[in-house]
Formats: sequence, C-alpha cells, structure tokens
Amino acid sequence: MSRYVFTSESVTEGHPDKICDQVSDAVLDALLAQDPASRVACETVVNTGLCMITGEVTSKAQVDFIHLVRNVIKEIGYSGARAGGFDANSCAVLVALDQQSPDIAQGVNEADDHAGDPLDLVGAGDQGIMFGYACNETPELMPLPISLAHRLSRRLAEVRHNGTLGYLLPDGKTQVSVVYENDKPVSIDTILISTQHTAEVDGISDEQGIRERITEDLWTHVVEPATADLALKPSREATKYLVNPTGKFVVGGPQGDAGLTGRKIIVDTYGGYARHGGGAFSGKDPTKVDRSAAYAARYVAKCLVAAGLAERAEVQLSYAIGVAKPVSILVESFGTSALANDALTALVQEHFDLRPGAIIETFGLRNLPQQRGGRFYQDTAAYGHFGRNDLNAPWEDVTAKSQELKQVAAA
Repeated sequence: MSRYVFTSESVTEGHPDKICDQVSDAVLDALLAQDPASRVACETVVNTGLCMITGEVTSKAQVDFIHLVRNVIKEIGYSGARAGGFDANSCAVLVALDQQSPDIAQGVNEADDHAGDPLDLVGAGDQGIMFGYACNETPELMPLPISLAHRLSRRLAEVRHNGTLGYLLPDGKTQVSVVYENDKPVSIDTILISTQHTAEVDGISDEQGIRERITEDLWTHVVEPATADLALKPSREATKYLVNPTGKFVVGGPQGDAGLTGRKIIVDTYGGYARHGGGAFSGKDPTKVDRSAAYAARYVAKCLVAAGLAERAEVQLSYAIGVAKPVSILVESFGTSALANDALTALVQEHFDLRPGAIIETFGLRNLPQQRGGRFYQDTAAYGHFGRNDLNAPWEDVTAKSQELKQVAAA
C-alpha cells in the first residue's frame, strides 16, 4: 500500500499578487465589454501606496483605467482606516500601456497554416505548452487539496466582508495537506491559515490572546462551515491545525509585500497536483493560448473523466506562434483508463477542435464580459479558474461532450 501526504495552498483576494491578477482581469473585462476584438496583455504591480498597470493593448474601447483600478482595490477591502498603507482612494495609480507589437499581431490576425477555414485564420498568440487536469476526487472533478484550500480562503474572505469576524483584514493564505492511500484521499492531515488582522481583536491586545481568539474563531466560522458538506472532514482531534504560526499578522497586503500579476499560477490551477506549462492567465485576451488553451485542456481532461474513460486525466497541448493547429496533443491517464494513452490521444484529436479560433468560438471567450454585465474574467482571478460552480464557466460544462465521448467509446 502506498501512503503519502499531498499539500496545496490558496490565497485570498486581498493577497498582493491576487490584487494584481484581479486588476489585470478587470482591465481585460472593461476592454472586451466594449470591444470583443480587443488584444490585451495587461500586467499589474502593487506596493505600498502604488498600483501600476502596464503591458500592451490594442482596442477601440475607451476606459477610465484609474477609476477602474481604484474600484477594484476598494471592492477587495483596501480603503479608509483599514487600508494599511494601500488606500484605494489615495494610492498612486500609474498607467503605462502600449499597443500590441505588429509582429505579434500579424501572426494572430492571419495564421501561417490557414486554408480557407475562418477558424484557421486565428494563429496562436505565442508558442508554449499548456496542461489541463481532472480527477474523480471531488464532485467538480478537481484534486481535493486545492479544492479544500480554495474553500477555506473563500470562506475567510466571506466572514470578513459580511462582518462575522470584523477584525479580519484582506490579506490571507490557506494550506491543506491530505493523506492519500493507494492514490485515494483518506484523511486531512493539516490545515494552515494565515490571516491578516487588526492590532487589537475584540478588546484583546496581547499577542498570545489574539492568536488563541483567532484560532477558535476560524475553526468555528471558517473551517467547519467550509467543510460541512464533505464526506471527508477535518477534526480538532485528528487534524493538525495551525493559525498565524509567526504569532501575529497585522502588516499585510501591498504594505507587507509587493505584488505582481501571474505569480500564483499553481493556486490558479491544480495546486501542484498536475503539471503546469508556466504561463499565467490574468490580463490576457483569448488569443493568448496561455489562457484559452489551458481552459481547453481542462475541458478535455474533465470530459474524459466525466465520461468514465479515466479516473485521472492530464492533457498537454503545445502551440507555435502564428500557427492555428496545435503542434502536439498528449493525454496521460496514469493507468486509470481501460484505453491506452495513445488511444485516448487519438480520441481527443478526432473529437475536439483545439485551434485557438475554435476554442474562442466554442467557449465564447471574447463575449463573456459583455454577456455577464461587463464582468467575467475578474471573478476568475481569485480562488481558482477551475472547478468553480459559481462562475458558470463554459469550459466546466462537459455534460454534452462527455456523453458524446461515452457513446463513441462504447461503439
């Protein structure tokens, strides 16, 4: 019997890097909502009293970027007396956006391998490799460690926003370690929560007293509600439970650490349980295969698992800049499928169109902000891009396609 412990982490929307991801995707939403053909590569950096957006944008849209940035920061919770050196109302906002390089644009505008099919005209916006993954550990077909870590970080933000724990501040991180036996999760080994808080907590000012109070409050208001519907639950007796191990966490957010777009790519995906091609998602329009092809790879992997063709599936895609068709497609089932990996790969090649133009059209990626009231990608930028029932993301809807695969495999 093989036994091991696997750990994944998540962060709250107030983490400095996640502020940046949300700002970059808010910029993307605003541009696509007005002009779905916008080309966007927006990077954000934050530090004490400063937020800068930079990158390349080609769009007909007219956006007040400074107002947009301040609204995102305020919504997260950095304003007024609780801002901690990073106030939405007074921080400096710098905008340094250029147009997309014409050398890149020409490859995306007209692919090298087009042959009359309109979907062949959209070339990949860059070279690269992307991975998608799915497994049957959770109802959303995600690995349990990252699923639990996201549940905790989302709940941590909820009890701050709704005032249940009024002393919490926006910055926070969670980490969950799960025990596996024969590749199946059997227990929750460790839960770690680090959360920013006010210098005084409900009249308590000594460090030990504050830590004890937060520890109890988080178990009652975060851990238990976040895991209440799970078959596999943590317990105070069996699960190691750590809160703010350094003792206190008063200075946080961009005052504590500078933040950058794209530094939480493992949090955004599978928590380290699957491989990652290295490209970030936030601030990138759908012609960037770092984003759109990673969504497609998740869709393919989830379809295979939902169809019962594998218990675990990892899909690798690769692209060349300016070329529409993928350079390579590979499926790995880790020995959990009755079909060989090359047979699964052939099935994917036959039943999924993985050209960038087809991915954009299949999921409607350019039009999602417009269809969702001007905001979609910003909501993907915290708590993961996959396994999210709250987003109604098209790459998570595999019902029809998985049925098609099931019928093909049975024939």
